[in-house]
Amino acid sequence: MTGPEPRPWIKQLDVYVGGKSKTDGTVKCVKLSSNESALGTSPKALDAYHAEAKNLHRYPDASYHDLRAALAAKYDIEAEQILCGIGSDEVLKLACRAYLAPGDEVIYPRHSFMMYPIAAASYGGVPIEVDDVDYTANVDNMLAAVTDRTRIVFLANPNNPTGTVLSSGEVERLWRGLPDHVLLVIDGAYAEFIENEDYQDGIALVKKSKNVLMTRTFSKLYGLAALRLGWGYSCPEVAQILDSIRDPFNVPSATQVAGVAAIQDSEFETRARKYNSTWRAYLRAELIALGLDPVPSAANFILIRFPDTARKSAEAANDFLLSHGYILRWLPGQGLQDCLRLTVGTEEENKAVIQLLRDFMEQDT
Repeated sequence: MTGPEPRPWIKQLDVYVGGKSKTDGTVKCVKLSSNESALGTSPKALDAYHAEAKNLHRYPDASYHDLRAALAAKYDIEAEQILCGIGSDEVLKLACRAYLAPGDEVIYPRHSFMMYPIAAASYGGVPIEVDDVDYTANVDNMLAAVTDRTRIVFLANPNNPTGTVLSSGEVERLWRGLPDHVLLVIDGAYAEFIENEDYQDGIALVKKSKNVLMTRTFSKLYGLAALRLGWGYSCPEVAQILDSIRDPFNVPSATQVAGVAAIQDSEFETRARKYNSTWRAYLRAELIALGLDPVPSAANFILIRFPDTARKSAEAANDFLLSHGYILRWLPGQGLQDCLRLTVGTEEENKAVIQLLRDFMEQDT
């Protein structure tokens, strides 16, 4: 007996590997590998979450009415066109489930979010990785990759793991260059950190298109990573399709109320954005002073390029930091073997990781 056989593309899937949470040693770990909130969670969101605990015997609101209404009010968008999910990952997968058939192609930039090819391949799609330029998505390269089999284009803006951003004009040029039947998914997981006015989060394109899906998450600026809450916004036709194939009660009640409280806590949001801007600038300046090469970032992390020498390589730096309990993200599987991604941490963590990198760079010199 051989048992059931999965579809052939399932057997070839890569598995998403999250940022490490532990080291092999016994030292206390400082996790700066997953771009989590340095300030934790909004106090108002925590209070709302705790208050909802008394209702654990009740099913969630299947239409997440209050959460949709709060998002619609905050961003001046239509509530019925909002889809919520278990992290924005679920929304990305729903798009693949709805619009891909085996053999259909999905375009995404090199050095981008690892879930794009995984989500595409899980439904039999063919991931097409397109070269970026200076760690930034390149519109001409993406448009040149479009074929009659292309169904979805993924664009993270700001991009993860590089932190780079496409201007509003470039995002619109990408959209205008795509055939109408191709869905452009603009992943704005780090949109809340943006300070550049020339930025397109996707909402404006959704309002004038039939083929744009914008996705966002509560995991980063709002500090609700453990609750896995994300959302998407699209035209009524796309929103209805995605809503029809999602699981019922997919967003727990406590998650919904915490999400509402988080986006209504403007004081925490402002403080978190200012904190990130201040300490990201500190980290960048200190890294440059150490002779390292940080990629300019608009998010809550920095991609650090290391010298192409064995003793000062990213891998050697990663081993050194791990030995001291500091966990960054090394991404050789994405062609970034010469880089480490550093999350903006607390003041103490930021200063300590810079000192450790200083010690690393100065050893044996």
